[in-house]
Amino acid sequence: MRETVTYVHMTDQDQFRPAAAVPGLALAPLDRRSPLVVELQARIGAPYGWGSAVRTAPEWELWFARHPDRAFWLLSHDGKPAGLLACDLHPDDEVEIDTFGLVPEFVGRGLGGYALTLAVRQAWNLTPAVRRVWLHTSSVDHPAALPNYHRRGFSTFKVEEGEGA
Repeated sequence: MRETVTYVHMTDQDQFRPAAAVPGLALAPLDRRSPLVVELQARIGAPYGWGSAVRTAPEWELWFARHPDRAFWLLSHDGKPAGLLACDLHPDDEVEIDTFGLVPEFVGRGLGGYALTLAVRQAWNLTPAVRRVWLHTSSVDHPAALPNYHRRGFSTFKVEEGEGA
């Protein structure tokens, strides 16, 4: 299957266009040892063929070891786990949003714009000196993902075509 991977970024907080607040939607730090980190990544990625949906326990151990500084946040709606944010701080004060998404039962309920708003605010506030926030999305991800990123103020800086999963 052909896959298009699109890389988007913001290079200034003034580019950020927040969505309207959704009552009950919140973002809170999540300990990397929480079983929710694995569970939510698997559930978010399953409909889109993400590797996180099929990783074995030993593969998760290796994944965590390769990303010792990755930080996680739980998206919740009315107190129920609704999604996940994971960020990596890179050299030159760049933040990569590595994982962002909602679990299937919260998709299509009008939460994505504000969920991304919360995620982008967190990414910009990861350290006082953040100068760029970026991520990538795929054509096999949810069809609303890329338009949502653009609506929030991200601009495309690279596109790659290739064979997907």
